[in-house]
Amino acid sequence: MWTVTVELGKGGEVPPPADVDVVLPVLDERDALPGLLATLPVGHRAIVVDNGSTDGSGDLARSLGAIVVSEPRRGFGSACFAGLTAATAPVVAFCDADGSFDLGQLPLVTGPVLAGAADLVLGARRPTARGAWPLHARLANRVLTLELRRRTGLRLTDLGPMRAASREGLLGLGLADRRSGWPLEMVLKARAAGWRLQEVEVAYSPRIGRSKVTGTVLGTARAVKDMASALR
Repeated sequence: MWTVTVELGKGGEVPPPADVDVVLPVLDERDALPGLLATLPVGHRAIVVDNGSTDGSGDLARSLGAIVVSEPRRGFGSACFAGLTAATAPVVAFCDADGSFDLGQLPLVTGPVLAGAADLVLGARRPTARGAWPLHARLANRVLTLELRRRTGLRLTDLGPMRAASREGLLGLGLADRRSGWPLEMVLKARAAGWRLQEVEVAYSPRIGRSKVTGTVLGTARAVKDMASALR
């Protein structure tokens, strides 16, 4: 059985109800968290999933008022699923916690889901500065979106990590990938289930600190391998 450990925010109080729970997978992102959480929009509640940090990211997030979920099983999908399991809001959003996204733009992604105009909304990254989206990562994303279009007809430009859907809907998809294939598996199963998918542009800035995944060539190669498995 998959279980998660949830720790409450600052002071041990239960954060107020929200329209959207925002799942933020974290692995040593202490430097990015204060600025990131400060941009959280009204009606959105942060669920920080500590995926084995050694820099005190979880404690810092808790002190800043976020709900903190401990997920020692490494993997982007593991962290996202742990956050989804802990969420209670009707809509759940996902976003990287490395400072590359502005959470203030989340309503662009969550708004159509809350309004019932879309079932899954993806944030298509638009770099704001040179180096924000490394060339190798951008090329890998392009190859995957073209293959996705060939197989499903979906004309997406990005499989980016900022996205939103209903909590019940996501749980019903039966997402099984616990590594980097999670974002693609979500799109594939949503398409197969007849969901209405929408893409909106969101700003994408250089990350804060060292990248553990797509910021490196090796990390990108591992992510592509995981997504190729999801396609198969």
